[in-house]
Amino acid sequence: MAKKKLTSYPKEKINILFLENISDVAVSQFSRAGYSNIRKLSAAVSEAELIKEIKNVHLLGIRSKTTVTENVLKAASKLQAIGCFCIGVNQVNLGAATRAGVAVFNAPYSNTRSVAELVIGSSIMLVRKILDKNKAAHEGRWMKDASGSHELRGKTLGIIGYGNIGSQVSVLAESLGMKVLFYDTETKMPLGNASDSKTLKELLMQSDVVTLHVPELKSTKNLINKINIRYFKKGAVLINYARGEVVDLLALRKALETGQLGGAAVDVFPVEPEKNGDPFSTVLQGLPNVLLTPHIGGSTQEAQNNIGLDVSSKLFNYLEKGISTGSHSIPALALPPQEGTHRLLHIHNNTPGVLSQINTTLSRNNINILGQYLKTNEEIGYVVLDVDKHMSKHALELLRKVKQTIKVRMLY
Repeated sequence: MAKKKLTSYPKEKINILFLENISDVAVSQFSRAGYSNIRKLSAAVSEAELIKEIKNVHLLGIRSKTTVTENVLKAASKLQAIGCFCIGVNQVNLGAATRAGVAVFNAPYSNTRSVAELVIGSSIMLVRKILDKNKAAHEGRWMKDASGSHELRGKTLGIIGYGNIGSQVSVLAESLGMKVLFYDTETKMPLGNASDSKTLKELLMQSDVVTLHVPELKSTKNLINKINIRYFKKGAVLINYARGEVVDLLALRKALETGQLGGAAVDVFPVEPEKNGDPFSTVLQGLPNVLLTPHIGGSTQEAQNNIGLDVSSKLFNYLEKGISTGSHSIPALALPPQEGTHRLLHIHNNTPGVLSQINTTLSRNNINILGQYLKTNEEIGYVVLDVDKHMSKHALELLRKVKQTIKVRMLY
């Protein structure tokens, strides 16, 4: 019975906007679920354009290039949720989203394999100096030379950031016969025979290949800088498929030019073009044994399909069931359906007395609460109420008048 319940707002009136050429898997998921008002744009848009576009949008889907600012969220009067069809959520002002009662979801695990495989592939290309030999072949020069070319087997891989991606890289590297070291600011359980380095310096001094898998934080900005580069083994290679601000590119260029580092693979940059075809420039261009790619670490068909399924599922659960598990802005609630009721969702500022006011208001109006769930974070509270279906419309109006209310909607 519960599966047949529909959201109180007709699905054909729910406006969905997908930007940045989000996978067709996501579009088909929503279409099959009965959502017909879907717009899909191939590129990111500016803040000014998004402010114009978002006025009547209920669900917004983005990837990493679209920035959702506080001004955008202020203009989004009907917005219920944002789906970030990628690993990170740093492109969304989470504080503003929380204050606006907008749920923000992402897919933190869906493209880990794609990134991990590319790290291993890039490592092989760099330690074999394939890039230089490929360039020479294209220019008509024959460079059949083993000098400076090595196998990965027996080499040491240093992983900075032993999370979802770093740990998968660890497993793949060991299967190739590499010794694996990792460094993380949090205590992590090693997989296989990987060893935990106590300091970053210790890891850098022992590693033939260093790969970065850390978030973009104040503490990680220029984590690899002119000081830390001195600790690298001479001729080691560096791989950054994490975030553009993590490496000081000028220091990296100097280390490559002097031979302190033997090569690098960089997929992310401090400033990146907004769309395909735009000009791109970096201080690393023109250097030998340097692999530059346009932020494609997770860009495989398999990863995009998995991301489309993962984020779509989270958006469905929130829109149709009120389940907020996985949200970065709304407190996490997972709740079973309640037969014979209508479900109301209430998001409010987290101040003392709100729940008491809700219960008192409904009780005074003889509205029976058959189920109630509350979860809070530092800023907001999220209450789900199952009430007598004959009184739900009246309850909805009463909840809108509760002090500190941010957003209220009837789910079904």
